[in-house]
Amino acid sequence: MRHQIFLLFACTTIALLASCSSLVSAEVVEHSFHVQNRTITRLCRRQVITAVNGSLPGPTIRVKEGDTLVVHVYNLSPYNLTIHWHGVFQLLSGWADGPEFATQCPIRPGHSYTYKFKITGQEGTLWWHAHVSWLRATVHGALIIRPKKGHSFPFPKPYREFPILLGEWWNANVVDVENAALATGSAPNNSNAYTINGWPGDLYPCSVNQTYKLKVKHGKTYLLRIINAALNNQLFFKIANHKMKVVAVDAAYTDPYVTDVVVTGPGQTTDVLLTADQLPASYYVTANPYASAAGVPFDNTTTRGIIVYEDALLPSTPIMPILPAFNDTPTAHKFFTNITGLVTGPFWNPPPRKVDEHMFITIGLGLTACGKSRNATCGGPNGQRFSASMNNASFQFPDKISMLEAFFYNVGGIYTTDFPDKPPLKFDYTNPNNSMNPAIIMTKKSTKVKKIKFNSTVEIVFQNTALIGIENHPIHLHGFNFHVLAQGFGNYNPAVDRKKFNFVNPQERNTIGVPVGGWAVIRFRANNPGVWLMHCHLDVHLPWGLSTAFVVENGPTLSTMLPPPPPDLPKC
Repeated sequence: MRHQIFLLFACTTIALLASCSSLVSAEVVEHSFHVQNRTITRLCRRQVITAVNGSLPGPTIRVKEGDTLVVHVYNLSPYNLTIHWHGVFQLLSGWADGPEFATQCPIRPGHSYTYKFKITGQEGTLWWHAHVSWLRATVHGALIIRPKKGHSFPFPKPYREFPILLGEWWNANVVDVENAALATGSAPNNSNAYTINGWPGDLYPCSVNQTYKLKVKHGKTYLLRIINAALNNQLFFKIANHKMKVVAVDAAYTDPYVTDVVVTGPGQTTDVLLTADQLPASYYVTANPYASAAGVPFDNTTTRGIIVYEDALLPSTPIMPILPAFNDTPTAHKFFTNITGLVTGPFWNPPPRKVDEHMFITIGLGLTACGKSRNATCGGPNGQRFSASMNNASFQFPDKISMLEAFFYNVGGIYTTDFPDKPPLKFDYTNPNNSMNPAIIMTKKSTKVKKIKFNSTVEIVFQNTALIGIENHPIHLHGFNFHVLAQGFGNYNPAVDRKKFNFVNPQERNTIGVPVGGWAVIRFRANNPGVWLMHCHLDVHLPWGLSTAFVVENGPTLSTMLPPPPPDLPKC
């Protein structure tokens, strides 16, 4: 009996010590974001931008897994504002997810709001950005999650780490650019430049001294945390004469994959190890667009920075890499399909085998009626408005209260739960002959969502369409990571393509590039109650309606239910 009591006491003590150790290692990390307009000089002109704490990109947030992050946001800008913590699970903290009218009402000019949430079960590179209109062009920054104390990377510790944020620049107020396009229903103006950590690089006018430079020591290995913060363009990233080893994507560890090019869509992150193993000299770092939509105008320019070896004997002209062609889909597809998950990683979970909800979702760009007037003419094809959709439902955000508040307080009339599991019409989805087909190109605005039970497993087949051209679509899911089981070109054929599913070590992501003229299959477990957006991360497509949302019901216990909103949640 005494022996049993001693064992019980010892086990309890060990459990308490382990719990206390975990609590001691976790910290509260606090930041203040002052968001306001400022004037900076780029491309030979002075331009007013909206920025956080006066910097572009905004401040880098560094936390450890298990920490609680507290960010006080003071909106001193003239625009409504929210901040989204892209890729953070927000377990039972959906009120802090950020998208306007999805999980909160906007922070009005002159007001403030404090985001507070715990970061758990994730390590790697994520980022934060504005989730209102096009403000994320300049309101964004890195969110780096390091292993908690006593834990390490599942790869050799690098000598140093550097966030690399790839951005997009307009010689205009980006809110005005978006509003002009929305007013006419036409496509917005393309950007004027791409940037690396806010700098356009020396290929652009007046930018020789606005080129990002990174000093390295010969023989050392560096961790580059690459973030695509561009609004509307996927990018190829290269370093002259150097290979890179991919070790994580979207804050999920991967099997090491050696490549000379990284392909990244808006919203995606890629962690690579770079070893400075070349002759001591200077080498260009470049980012140029991957533009898969044939015949569609885009910003066909290149941003570049410079890697300089500290022990280079003499100043030298940097070596330039060979750039991929803007439409090099084989290179993009090879990169995306060669990435696999690290099953020995600290947070690896195998993909669920049992599926509760099967969805087949067509995605693409179509049209909606210009207006009520019979003589109204808009700037899109056939005098109509561009209107993107999923399963021919073009999403429209509410404006009275957020969808999450409607869910929590059971308020009707804000959204409907009839988002279709499959398209209303089956057709030859990727056949270019269906482009501009009047029988299938029109769509209507609605706020349709998909309601699913807590802890159910969802499988989605994303199918690209050729309604108005075809392109690679980066689809982002809030609140969850998903396993990428397979992806390919043409129309998805379950009899053939299900045999390609990877159940052994599929990559995990929060944003996937659905191949141009192709398909992708993902699975995730809906173990987090609340309202979670799923949308294209091309900002040109978000206001056009390439979105929907999942309403995940509460779980059976208090610990699996969404808690009440914070008292200072912004009101509409």
